[in-house]
Amino acid sequence: MADANTRSAYPAVFQAMRGFSAAAAKAAAEAGIEPRLVELVKLRTSQINGCAYCLRLHAKDAAALGETPERLAVLAAWWESQYFTPKERAALQLTEQVTLISDHGKAVSRGIAVTDFLTEDEIEAVTWMTIVLNSWNRVAVSSHYPVGPTD
Repeated sequence: MADANTRSAYPAVFQAMRGFSAAAAKAAAEAGIEPRLVELVKLRTSQINGCAYCLRLHAKDAAALGETPERLAVLAAWWESQYFTPKERAALQLTEQVTLISDHGKAVSRGIAVTDFLTEDEIEAVTWMTIVLNSWNRVAVSSHYPVGPTD
């Protein structure tokens, strides 16, 4: 795909994405999803999609909320570590299922029963957050947003 700036020709669509994102954030807050877990969901989605722009953004946001370097370092293999709570593990499992939707039935089961650790509202909020991040990842990756060292 050619370089495309998704803000230029159709700014109303970009603004609608911002509204979509704000609505998902509000749902997460109303469901009681902790801000650090929101950032973990955003990071895991972005890891799967290979979105450098969103990875940099949300790693910085997670760190600002007190997320540790150790947990950020092992997030890509969360199921192989003991760093994450059962609730976080359930949210990350759900995030992978939603993000890898094209692999329906082939996505690796991490042995987590999502409904054992998340309420219906939390499941819905995590699902919406993941859908939003998948959308933002596609905006950033297809637009080739520059990602490099910053001062």
